[in-house]
Amino acid sequence: MTELTKTLELKLVDPNAHKQRKLCETRDAYQQALADAFDAGCTTQTEANDVVVDYDLSGYAKNALKKYVPQLTTTYNAGELHDNHPVRFTNEGLRLDHKPENAIEWYVKIPHHEDYHLWIPAQPNPEQRGWLEALNAGDAKMGESRLFERDGMWYLHVTATRNVEERSEESAEERTPIGVDIGEASLVTVCHRDDHGSPTAPELWADEGKTVRRLRKTYFTATRRLQTRGSERIAESFRDDVWNLIDDIFHTVTRGVVEYAESVENPVLVLEDLTYIRESMDYGDFMNRRLHGWGFAKLHAQIRYKAVEKGIPVKTVNPRNTSKECHSCGEVGYRPKQATFKCTNDGCWMGEYQADVNGAINIADRYLSGESRFREHTDDDDSAEDGARLTAPQDSQADAETQQKTLGTYAS
Repeated sequence: MTELTKTLELKLVDPNAHKQRKLCETRDAYQQALADAFDAGCTTQTEANDVVVDYDLSGYAKNALKKYVPQLTTTYNAGELHDNHPVRFTNEGLRLDHKPENAIEWYVKIPHHEDYHLWIPAQPNPEQRGWLEALNAGDAKMGESRLFERDGMWYLHVTATRNVEERSEESAEERTPIGVDIGEASLVTVCHRDDHGSPTAPELWADEGKTVRRLRKTYFTATRRLQTRGSERIAESFRDDVWNLIDDIFHTVTRGVVEYAESVENPVLVLEDLTYIRESMDYGDFMNRRLHGWGFAKLHAQIRYKAVEKGIPVKTVNPRNTSKECHSCGEVGYRPKQATFKCTNDGCWMGEYQADVNGAINIADRYLSGESRFREHTDDDDSAEDGARLTAPQDSQADAETQQKTLGTYAS
């Protein structure tokens, strides 16, 4: 069995004027409490509690705030807050009700404040119906939920976790590890070794990488100009449009990764552990901003949940030197070009090799060497592997963790 976490997307259906007003009150109170706790520099839940305790919010929203603010100020070292944060509720805050006899089958109970709740009909992503039914039946666990408004419509994103069976019971030694390299030149590269140990059937999404780089460059250039002119609302709308385009590319590529794995006998997808990626990135401020904003977490989350739904296991390994070592002899080499790896061992047959494919094979080999690890999550945070974080294109890690403009494909 493998534990899978996914973000479920629900659109609130036609809340009346009274409920619209209550939703706005909840959002405004939450964002003010968040801003005050952040400005106070709260680094512990106790400090955050002293700030948010008097706000007219439910305990579920206050408890989510008490956990979130210290993450911003310590873990993510955020320099500033962005507008339009969604309202977070802890896992006990939301309730679902299923009325299959009604035209609108699903209803959600949203906390307003301590003694007042709002029941509102909701339209889910039809592809996620099974997940909602599992939540309703108690076969899945509800995590944190987020409420936000966009273009006059209200949405909920709900984190859900359940166990799914892997496709087969092969041991680690019987599986075929497929290395997944996420990079700047090729958005994603996958490759595995054949029965003779030779790298075989690599697949690269290089054109998609070029498109995402172009979209991100266009986004940052245009938004800076718009913000300089004071056109904040236009800048936000443009950001949403760009992110929807990037999100479509991510979904296409990650579906391709899983389809590649399905074509291999007894596959296991091997990813780089994001914890180690963040710790080891030190290429200078400019390159760090580019890499941190590249979308590692989003791509990891999409690959993980799509693979596990197909019964394909996913493992993570320490990424140290996977892009620097020769997959043939292990010698540390270098990249004369972004897409080229050169081995410095004169006795190695390889010489030059496609850099992203070399990295993918090294990632796969880490699994074979026994370095695979499964990261246990003790809470429902924003880490890449729980599938909870969906953010707009960012230019820094702090932005990526603070600007929680959640834009699921169905919510759009």
